[in-house]
Amino acid sequence: MWYTAVAAGSFRRYATYRIATAAGVFTNTVFGFVIAYTYLALWAERPHLGGYDRAQALTFVWTAQALLAASALLFGGGLDELQARIRSGDIAVDLYRPADLQLWWLAADLGRAGFQLIGRGVVPMAVGALFFPLALPADPTTWLLFLLSVALGVVVSFALRYLVSLASFWLLDGAGLALIAGLACMFFSGMVLPLRAFPGSLGDLAQLLPWAAILQVPTDVLIGARSGASLLRGLAFQAAWGVALLALGRLVQAAATRKVVVQGG
Repeated sequence: MWYTAVAAGSFRRYATYRIATAAGVFTNTVFGFVIAYTYLALWAERPHLGGYDRAQALTFVWTAQALLAASALLFGGGLDELQARIRSGDIAVDLYRPADLQLWWLAADLGRAGFQLIGRGVVPMAVGALFFPLALPADPTTWLLFLLSVALGVVVSFALRYLVSLASFWLLDGAGLALIAGLACMFFSGMVLPLRAFPGSLGDLAQLLPWAAILQVPTDVLIGARSGASLLRGLAFQAAWGVALLALGRLVQAAATRKVVVQGG
């Protein structure tokens, strides 16, 4: 119940930023239109690029906008606060809490993601469905599997961002590394272009990297590009990366907190 309370508190915290949420919805919707018309032009020249038809490609666009904040596709997502606490020395307070550091921040991130999925995800997707022909499933089971895949993607996203944040224990300023991590996520998650549309071995490699678990796999589940054994492999792929990265995070956390020197000595 301890971590459930942390997640619920994080959900309520982000729910208080109503103007920021409305601004985020507006921004995601505008960029959704810009990218959607770009995809329409691209798919007019290559009608089955990446194995997607036009409706599936447009659904990819609006799913990316719906998950932009929830899955922290541009990094941040609240863990920039962890970086700040490490730099200021306030992390010492966190380490004194009777709770695991990684699980505490994971619970907080899940609460944040839950609100962002509702607050900033539903409206852009609804607007996209209103103005464009999207390949949205009619089967409720597919939607449930999509939400499960989104949750696994959020865990993978958290694990990556947590590793980057822990680097602040050794770096004077982790902003540069965070920027690089955000660019890598934006490119290799499929946000710029679906990974299936990448050429040759680059596309094969990109679909094996952990960033593919954040956006590419959930979207493929939603549009029906994964079903049966392929669907199970996709979920297993996400779960495997989540477990591996969380385990690596625990090793890095142990090394970082073995001896902590904060301001004041």
